[in-house]
Amino acid sequence: MLTLADARRIIAAAEKKAQEVGQPMNIAVVDGGGNLVAHVRMDKAWIGSVDISIKKAWTSRAFDIATKDLAEHSQSGGQFFGIHASNNGRVMIFAGGIPLKRGDEVMGAIGVSGGSGQQDHAVAEAGAKAF
Repeated sequence: MLTLADARRIIAAAEKKAQEVGQPMNIAVVDGGGNLVAHVRMDKAWIGSVDISIKKAWTSRAFDIATKDLAEHSQSGGQFFGIHASNNGRVMIFAGGIPLKRGDEVMGAIGVSGGSGQQDHAVAEAGAKAF
């Protein structure tokens, strides 16, 4: 189970990384059912990225894959081409979503949005490591 205490620890680690890269971020954590546990919008982070961060976390949990990797497989000719149109447009195929695992079991996911894909992924990785 992923608890609120877990989510707070994950978000704190992600916020620290976002500050290091100098980019305010939206950071979302979902549980094993894809339900939002916690979200933070750092000062001056884009309001348009609130929804994206939550959907990145949901996508990563829904498919148990980093959104960066899903993006690679969803290009024209890829095995998941068109997946972004599924689930009523809820699927995000930009970097920044990472499953949260204990051993081999996916317990939830983190989604980060507000910077470049590389920044979003790095901040999500920092959060995931805190889990």
